[in-house]
Amino acid sequence: MLIEEQFNLIAKEYDEKRRLFIPCFDDYYIKSTDFISSCIAEPRRILDLGAGTGLLSVYWYRHFPKSGYVLTDIAADMLEVGKKRFNGLDNFSFDVSDYTKGLPDGDFDAIISALSIHHLDNTGKSELFSRIYDKLPTGGLFANYDQFCAGDEQLNQVFDSYWESSLYGGGLSEKDIQLWKERRMLDKECSVEDEVEMLQNCGFKTVKCVYSNLKFAVIIAVK
Repeated sequence: MLIEEQFNLIAKEYDEKRRLFIPCFDDYYIKSTDFISSCIAEPRRILDLGAGTGLLSVYWYRHFPKSGYVLTDIAADMLEVGKKRFNGLDNFSFDVSDYTKGLPDGDFDAIISALSIHHLDNTGKSELFSRIYDKLPTGGLFANYDQFCAGDEQLNQVFDSYWESSLYGGGLSEKDIQLWKERRMLDKECSVEDEVEMLQNCGFKTVKCVYSNLKFAVIIAVK
């Protein structure tokens, strides 16, 4: 099954389940965004890659309500949920497209993404990071909230096992967990260290992991 088909199947339930699948949800989404937003001026335009239902943009909007937002995703059903979420706000636009083929038109001061880029292999990641670099002005920010491997096979198995065990008894059904396991087969995780190096190789002058908790990390890169 293609990625867009997988995620269209769960679009409506995506947000309510996201917190159950991510044990560190508040630190990962909310506090990391609180920190990043405290370090930058309000961006004129923000691009959310693999935006899904717009969950990450919700937390950025809390800090930057005047910015223009472009949410792009390959799954149209997911973006439909986002359109309902931001209904009535004229500073939001939506783009159904595959960001591996190209980024939306226009310039952006900040590009953000959550739990999407780990679906690309390392070559795909590097190519995307180069396009992101070219899209940003000097001083522009890229923030990637993503899922990573441990960088050591044995330790990564421990991380995976711990994550899976934490899902049971937390309100998820067996079907939820089975669908999660199927989606996990699409993952092509790299380590935080490898991604930092990729971003540096693309020309970003400052690259830093600002949050990390087992499988989840937030990396920022400044052009």
